[in-house]
Parts: sequence; structure tokens; C-alpha cells
Amino acid sequence: MWAPGAEKVDLVVRSGGPGSPTRSVPMSAGAGGWWQVPSDDEIETGPDLRYGFSLDDGPVRPDPRSVRQPDGVHELSALFGVDESRWTDDDWAGRDVRGAVIYELHLGTFTPAGTLDSAIERLDHLVTLGVDLVELMPVNAFNGAHNWGYDGVGWYAVHETYGGPAALARFVDACHAKGLGVVLDVVYNHLGPSGNYLPDFGPYLSEGTTSWGSSVNLSGPDSDEVRAFIAGTALRWFTEFHIDGLRLDAVHALADHRAVHILEELAAATDALSAELGRPLSLIAESDLNDPRMIMPRSRGGLGLAGQWDDDIHHAVHTLVSGERQGYYADFGSFGCLAKVLTGGFFHDGTYSSFRRRCHGRPIPTDLVPASSLLAYTCTHDQVGNRAIGDRPSTYLDGGQLAIKAALVLLSPYTPMLFMGEEWAAATPFQFFTSHPEPELGRATAQGRKAEFAEHGWDSDVVPDPQDPETFERSKLDWSELTRTDHVRVLDFYRSLIALRKAEPALHDPAFASVDAEFDEAAGWFAMHRGDWSVVCVPGDAPVTLPWPLDVRLAWEQPDDGVSPGHNVIVGVRRDS
Repeated sequence: MWAPGAEKVDLVVRSGGPGSPTRSVPMSAGAGGWWQVPSDDEIETGPDLRYGFSLDDGPVRPDPRSVRQPDGVHELSALFGVDESRWTDDDWAGRDVRGAVIYELHLGTFTPAGTLDSAIERLDHLVTLGVDLVELMPVNAFNGAHNWGYDGVGWYAVHETYGGPAALARFVDACHAKGLGVVLDVVYNHLGPSGNYLPDFGPYLSEGTTSWGSSVNLSGPDSDEVRAFIAGTALRWFTEFHIDGLRLDAVHALADHRAVHILEELAAATDALSAELGRPLSLIAESDLNDPRMIMPRSRGGLGLAGQWDDDIHHAVHTLVSGERQGYYADFGSFGCLAKVLTGGFFHDGTYSSFRRRCHGRPIPTDLVPASSLLAYTCTHDQVGNRAIGDRPSTYLDGGQLAIKAALVLLSPYTPMLFMGEEWAAATPFQFFTSHPEPELGRATAQGRKAEFAEHGWDSDVVPDPQDPETFERSKLDWSELTRTDHVRVLDFYRSLIALRKAEPALHDPAFASVDAEFDEAAGWFAMHRGDWSVVCVPGDAPVTLPWPLDVRLAWEQPDDGVSPGHNVIVGVRRDS
């Protein structure tokens, strides 16, 4: 155990159940601030074993590298190791994220039970939809019963309400058995507000802050061990749990001033492990920087990550279809804006961002980086959950508008990602929810949420209380919606789009050069071209004459004698090709 500033460290062990006596085992100091139990001390292990550490006769704290917190993040740690005999995925060859169809879900709201085991029961739905990889929002241990997951404090542990680490292994194995890869969302830019005992052990945090709290010490004194701590948890998901990829939360909040950035270090270690294991392993960044170096090869001065989320694509598609222009949507919404992101990836590529009040981003070298390194989506947990009432596009857009958004994303050269329930136009909201047991923390979270939306012009009175259990309950998917004709129609359209993408080489070509855009804003049509194929969108509500004859292969509403109704999308092969 690493505690470079401690003068005395005791391992505290409890072998029986709650209330059983504990015993303290003095640890010996070693080089570099590491402490260990003397080799001649035998500790009896078993399913009831709990342990923690006391530094300088202070309170007992859970292990910073705890792999299981069965009694909560404030309590003693437990041992855990994946039962290797339970794995059945020896034939799993892995799945690169680039070009795959990804499905983001939150375990607590994906099913009524909100567990990993109950999620296994819904995997056939994802298979028939055409999904390739399931992306789990964070599963790290946090304080409370339910949470989005970004308040995690046990970076090596799996939250017990979801089923704990054994259930995660079962889930991954079940996914692989059905041909599905698994991406895990991980947070390395901050820790949650309750149960973070890392500062008691060493300089894990720096003096800087992010929007969510203290920064992680990535480049200050003693940061070597902090970086090793992060790398240890990242690589462990790949090896011990057979995870296929990691989504790295808000990497723009990683304050790292070293010549070799932590992301480059992680990417190099991941690539080396991939070669050792003989299967693809991927890192995906959530980045607000619009910096193509994230996904550029390390040999060309990049960080070498496999992919990154691209909010500009979302904003360009969403604003054109919805007409919304509030907040960070202000610069988006034109036909030209959409054409730019579909052919170049970023809208802000050195241009002025009115929301940020400065120039932002830089161009992507489209001859060097494949378009499939960018993830495109019609919505995400953020783009839904960070609206004032967590309303999905399906509650304020009609079926044709949803179809336009889906077609542009799923038939683009980018790697498409869906957010749970969008494939059937789920009507349930996805709201921001917490369950902090500490009353003061709960009140502060609720008040901060209301103040944040008030600053952006939303009515703070309509913002749901994140601490109210009903906020969590109403955010759960309603699977009975799949018995209704209107939802089934949307689901069938999504399935057809994904099947078309996979069947036609031109529609899954990952190169920027494979896509072109054409539009007539006055006439009311926008077209994305993929080889001989065209995706013609009519975002307005007025009928539009199609600009050229098409052999229609898929449409939300079939055109009549070359005329499309409003709020429609038509996919077909151009007859003049």
C-alpha cells in the first residue's frame, strides 16, 4: 500500500461478520513510500474477510485499490478475484470500436431491476437491432444506491447495487457469447464528493480544480504513482474482466503538463497489451477540445487513441432538425454547418465559438485520420440528461425528424452510437439523479443543479430534484412501449438503417473521402452522398421535389412521383450514377 507521507501504517483485519473483533498488523516501510505486511505474518482469508488501513493511528480507511466494497464505500474492503473457470469466451476475437455500432446504456435504468444480470436478459434485443458493442456508463463504487456513475470513488471496484464484480464478469462473458463487445465508461479526471479517502494516503489530488472538484495529480510531485494507479485500473478491466474498450470521461479536465501526456501513456500501454492478448483493445476519449491529436497516430505527434466523441456532429444534426439554438447550440443549425461536419468532422476547427467567446479547435487532417475515429450520435446521456427536464428528442420531435437524425448518423462514415431507448423513440426521460446519503450534500447538489440551468435561461422551477427517488424511477426505460405500433415503427426503421449500413460497402466506408454533401437551403433539401448512394433529408415541414431521381431503398415516408413530404428522409441509389 502506497502512503509516502505516513510514519506508521497498520493493516486492520476482521475475519468474521459485522461486529466481529479486528486485529491490527503493523506494516513495514519500503522504498518509494510503499508499505507491506511482514512475510511471516499469516492472515486467514475467507468470504467474510474485511480489511482496511490505519495511518499514524488514524481512522481505518478502505483500500485505495479495493476491488470490492460490499458494505459501501465508507466501510472495510473485501478480497475478490474473477473465477477464471467461469469464462466461456476463449473464442472471442475482440472488436475494434472503429466502424462498429455502439449502444450506450445506464445499468440502473436500462431494466426495471437495474442490475448487470437483468441487463443480460435484454442482450437479444441489442443483437437483433444490429449492435456490435455495448457501452456501460460508469460502474465504479459510489456512495448511495443510485447515481449516474460519475461520482465514483472506488476506481478498482464495481458498485454492489449493480451486482458487484462477479456480475460484471458474467455480463461481459454473456455479451461475448452473443457476439457483442463491451466498452466501459471510466472517470479519471475527478472523484466523487463522498467516500474519497485517497488524500488520506498520499498526494493523489493537486491544488487545481475542475467543475466537479479537485484535479487529479498527474504531473506534480509524486505523480508517478498516481499515474500508475490509473494505468493499473485501466489495464485491469482489459485483463481480468475481458473488457474490449474504455470510454475516458472528459479528458479535457485532465490537467497534465508533462511532455508525455497520461492519455498517450495509456494508449501506448493499451496497444502493447492488445498485442500481448491478441485482440483489439480501444480507448475512446470524451473531449471538448476539438483537437485531432487525440486520434492521430503517436508516430505523427498524436496521442494514439482509437476514437473520440464528436459533439459538433450531434449539434449540427440536432439543431438543423429541431430548430433549437440555446446555449452551445448558438453557432449551429445551418445546412452549411451540417455539410461541414459531415465532411470534415469538426465545425469549430479554429473558428470563433460564441458560446466560449473565443476561437476553438483545429482542422482534422482527413488524409491521415479515418472518419471512423469519431463517434457520432443523435443523443447521449449528456445531451438528454443535461437538459432541464431530461426530455428525449422523441418527446418534442415527430417520427420523420427522428428518422432524419438516425439516417445521418447511422449512414455516415463515422462510428455511430445510440443511447438506450432511442431506437424505439422511448418516451421516458433520462434525468440527472443522485442518492447522496448526506443531507447537506444532497441539498447542495439539488441547489447547484437549479442554479446551473437558471444561468442558461431555463426555468429552474421545472428542474427535477436529483435526490428525489422518483427522479431515478421515472428515468427507467419502459420496455412495454415496444408493444405500441408507433414505437415499433421507429425500431424497424433503426434496424433497417443498421442492416443497410452493414450490407452496403459504400455506407460503411470509414474514409473522409467517401462522403460528400450537397444542399439547397432555399428549396429545403439536404443530401449526404456515399458513393452512388444518397441520403436525402427534408427537415422542414413543406413538401420538396427531390433534386434527382432515386431508386429508393429506404424511406420514412415514400416520395410520390418525386415529391417528398416534409420531415422525411429518403435513402437510395442515384439513377444518374
